[in-house]
Amino acid sequence: MHHKLICLVSKVVCLLLMATGLFYFSVHTIGQVTQKPENQIALSQPLTERWLFPSNITTNLTLTADGRHIYLPLASGLLISLNAGDGQLIWKTDIGGELSSSPAADELGVYVASETGGQRIPSRANGALRALGREGGITLWMRTLPMPIQGGLIANENNVYGGSSDGRVYAIKKRSGDIVWVMQHSAPFASQPEIFGSRLYIGSDDGSLFSIDKFTGKVIWRYRTRGALHGKAVVADGLVYFGSTDGYVYALKEMDGRLRWRRRTGASVQTVAYAQSGLLAVSLDNFVYCLSFGNGVQLWKRQLAGRIAAEPLASSDGALFTPLSSTTGVVLDLRDGRQINSLPIGEDNSITAAPVAAGKMLLITTRHGLIAFSRPN
Repeated sequence: MHHKLICLVSKVVCLLLMATGLFYFSVHTIGQVTQKPENQIALSQPLTERWLFPSNITTNLTLTADGRHIYLPLASGLLISLNAGDGQLIWKTDIGGELSSSPAADELGVYVASETGGQRIPSRANGALRALGREGGITLWMRTLPMPIQGGLIANENNVYGGSSDGRVYAIKKRSGDIVWVMQHSAPFASQPEIFGSRLYIGSDDGSLFSIDKFTGKVIWRYRTRGALHGKAVVADGLVYFGSTDGYVYALKEMDGRLRWRRRTGASVQTVAYAQSGLLAVSLDNFVYCLSFGNGVQLWKRQLAGRIAAEPLASSDGALFTPLSSTTGVVLDLRDGRQINSLPIGEDNSITAAPVAAGKMLLITTRHGLIAFSRPN
């Protein structure tokens, strides 16, 4: 009896150790799959318009949100804060000039880049970066820059990063606006930077993707393509994926930037996005491509009604695309690319701002304002 009890206890201990190891393996493996978790909105399920914030001065800049609040960039240097639940205006701030990049937001504030005047004067600082308070839109600090930051901003625990039209990449302290480091390049930047681990990835107009140490600004490696880079990079399983206007999708080794594979599409590749089934690439040939992460094999491709310039929004059951000159947003099944849902977004949409998930809301910027979709009550 005593021997049986010892055997039973031993088996229980072994099972607990196996379960703990499996849990550890799962958490750490999943954590290395991609740089961003997918949003939890079920795009294949019915979605209805919850509210509309009307505006005829929306821009191609993508909004940002912090859960409760939405920060929508508008023309003429306006940034507005909306309640995510009902779309009611909370505050409005006139930055002056024009907003030059998509904003970023976190628990400390909202970070906004702008440019002054329509004519850029070399002898005068034409760019600025501001941190605004989330509750009232009051400027917390402002940093003037020689030329404006373009494309997008990204923030981590300490700094906010962006690339400018004079070929500089900045790391600026979030709390004070002090410049941490500057990396100078010969060509402008107008893409969305991304952070993965200790590295910052950003693409330039001369077709270069940079891997930069986010702490020091030192260039770890650089890979040159034959077309401008407008979208973001995706990092998964030791590889860096991005698209170029030369028509190719590239996969580079994260460690040293060596080419793993590249795949040709029918036209300029605007951006790529991570999905469970594979890498999504949107091209100006009106096609969406789904490529395998390991070797770039085409899993499926699907033609849409118009050109696709905005980054898609991927969920666990589908991906949302907003083609230009189209009246609907289209949701494709990630397994085979077939259409499984559609959303009305107004007449002849020409905005290239990406759709965004904020809590239980799906937000789409259109020519006529911001539309929020959610599950029916």
